[in-house]
Amino acid sequence: MDYLLKQMLIHPFVYLILFYVLIIVFTYTIMLLFSLYTLWKDHQLDKVNLYEELNDIQFSKPVSILVPAYNEQQNILDTVQSLLCINYPEYEIIIINDGSKDKTLDVLIKNFKMKKIDKVVRKQITTNPIRAIYQSTINKKIVLVDKENGGKADALNCGINVSKYPYFCSIDGDCILDTNSLLRVMEPIIQSDDVIATGGSVKIANGSDIQMGSIMSVGFSKKPLVVMQVIEYFRAFLMGRIAFSKSNMVLIISGAFSVFSKKYVIDAGGYLRNTIGEDMELVVRLHRLTREKKEKKKIVFVPDPVCWTEAPETVQTLRKQRGRWHQGLMESLWKNRQMMLNPKYGRIGMIAFPYYLIIECVGPIVELGGYIYVIYAFFTGKVYFEFAVLLLLLFILYGTLFSMLSIILEGWTMKSYPKIKDLFNLLILSFTEVLWYKPLTLLFRLEGLMNYLTRKSSWGDMTRKGLDRKVGKVE
Repeated sequence: MDYLLKQMLIHPFVYLILFYVLIIVFTYTIMLLFSLYTLWKDHQLDKVNLYEELNDIQFSKPVSILVPAYNEQQNILDTVQSLLCINYPEYEIIIINDGSKDKTLDVLIKNFKMKKIDKVVRKQITTNPIRAIYQSTINKKIVLVDKENGGKADALNCGINVSKYPYFCSIDGDCILDTNSLLRVMEPIIQSDDVIATGGSVKIANGSDIQMGSIMSVGFSKKPLVVMQVIEYFRAFLMGRIAFSKSNMVLIISGAFSVFSKKYVIDAGGYLRNTIGEDMELVVRLHRLTREKKEKKKIVFVPDPVCWTEAPETVQTLRKQRGRWHQGLMESLWKNRQMMLNPKYGRIGMIAFPYYLIIECVGPIVELGGYIYVIYAFFTGKVYFEFAVLLLLLFILYGTLFSMLSIILEGWTMKSYPKIKDLFNLLILSFTEVLWYKPLTLLFRLEGLMNYLTRKSSWGDMTRKGLDRKVGKVE
């Protein structure tokens, strides 16, 4: 025992890693308990009657759905078709073609029989010039804006200028909504004027049968890389965001599916163009500005509204995506750094900011040190081997165990994957996460960190195969 203590004293790095991992395990456990309680309460609701009440036009609030599209010819028809099928009393669909180089514009004009219209646009947020505005002759609620390329943030700002309703829903051009998704994600806004933004869950559609913008049956991709992302999404949405939402500390609501009060976004200056993580940065800035004005506003995550999206199927594409996500996280925290540990911003500054900085941003560096130490210890043996085993067990605990619990929560509450076989396969694969998938994404996050430090801001091209292989092909 004396020898063991002596070795620990001369190896403070071991203390640091063990302490860090224990903090993560403790934090994730608290999040899990909060999520379990929230999901249990939500599970007791009569959602059929709830949907009927929310769908009453007397109580609902009209929404402009903004779809920024850049080179989305493979998926854009399915996305728009899914939006036409949603269960909501009053909404418009505004597709913003952000200078696409493929046939996105032609496909939309042809399939929805678009005609140019003269429309007065109030430029409340500065954007790149609009080339033309079209409206569908088949369905008047579909509007197409063709503009010069300026990036996703610029496209969303343009959509905000064109929109006519007090709330807007941002959805990616490769996403598909469930029928009641918009209705459910608008529930907090309909029930309380204090809520200025909401977000819903995002799930992976690779392997599902999708026809004309509708999920005919939910399935799995046969690629382990994609299935591991399914597990990762469960953990992120069913644990982290539910727990933070409970205390109004949500700093991230997915840009793939989120709703905002147009007034507050315009007052905040819209989406920032010079950042990679424009969706998170906007959420953080809204928190900061409302607290500086001493307004008691809320940003809420709603777990069951589902948006289906296409996940990367290659390591290279996943690398680009995760690197961007981590770089965007760093940028968002830095641009609003005055909130860090500042009591003026309440729990956001004192709890949420330290969490994202210590666990999410800096975490990859400590985790990499942990993996290096484990490998080193296995070769050196003796007391180092005992530390390595302990550290590895903790890695498995906060990785595999929490992934498994998230899968069980998904099966119990969301029921998106009804087959027991599917859930069993997820559980089996989750055991391998710490061996290959976690180290892989760890390297990608480190690359994003390096890109931030070196001010490298390239987005890179995201290769998409398209969610619908049978219907709605590009012509």
